[in-house]
Amino acid sequence: MLDLDSVRLFVLATEFGSLTRAAEAAGTVQPVVSQRLKALEAMLGHKLLERTPRFVRPTAAGSAFLERARALLAAHDAALRLGDAPPLRFALAASDHALGLALEPLFRRLRAALPPGAGITLRTGLSQEMRARFEAGECDAAVIRREAGGSEGEVLGHDPLGWRGGEGVGLAPGEPVPLATLGPACGVRGAATRALDRAGLPWRESFIGGSCAALLAGAEAGLGIAPMGRIAAGAAPDRGPALALPPLPASEIVLFARTGTPALAAAVRALAAGIRASLG
Repeated sequence: MLDLDSVRLFVLATEFGSLTRAAEAAGTVQPVVSQRLKALEAMLGHKLLERTPRFVRPTAAGSAFLERARALLAAHDAALRLGDAPPLRFALAASDHALGLALEPLFRRLRAALPPGAGITLRTGLSQEMRARFEAGECDAAVIRREAGGSEGEVLGHDPLGWRGGEGVGLAPGEPVPLATLGPACGVRGAATRALDRAGLPWRESFIGGSCAALLAGAEAGLGIAPMGRIAAGAAPDRGPALALPPLPASEIVLFARTGTPALAAAVRALAAGIRASLG
């Protein structure tokens, strides 16, 4: 008989691309995950995962087993819901500059960790606004980008800032650097303009967008150069060195969360592990 906990760990390892992050999401440790997965492979008679120091990915047999594993877990979890308990609702507030284009892989990882039927509510905006939503009790967790330091919350890692622009972007000598930003209240904008001021480079705001997706689209269309983090920009290349722009500091990605129930604690673990996996 298949061990369902081992099957769940296999799905998590596949989605997170890491035994360490799968262990974090499951609330256990990496050696336990490795042992359980080896036992699962022995029972099935197939190698399910290719493991290297840098990544974990399914083999051909693992890919074939993955959808069956998801269906098995969904059926099991549905069978346990015999009462009238409402499904989990997880409310998340996230700074757009903290996650940006990393939302799709993060949602896939959350989906693998949350019980079937769970719902997710997402609000995005500037870091100050998202922190305020959390403090007001409007969400279960908030993820922000912190430029100026602080001791509150859990630091999940550091994300380097860079200058994002379209292929072949250039700067005319003596002309102000055209910036694409989220507007004057944005901390990333502040970090970028301070760096330009220290370097003695004039700048102007050429494009203001409402999201990181809009910033990247504007930058790639030649409307301006967007200071953005690596994960928020979807790993778009940093044009700063080629344009002789000053280096930008890395920022902290910080989690604030409430874990009053086991279900919420599991959701927060998966959220933290998913963001750490994106940060690398």
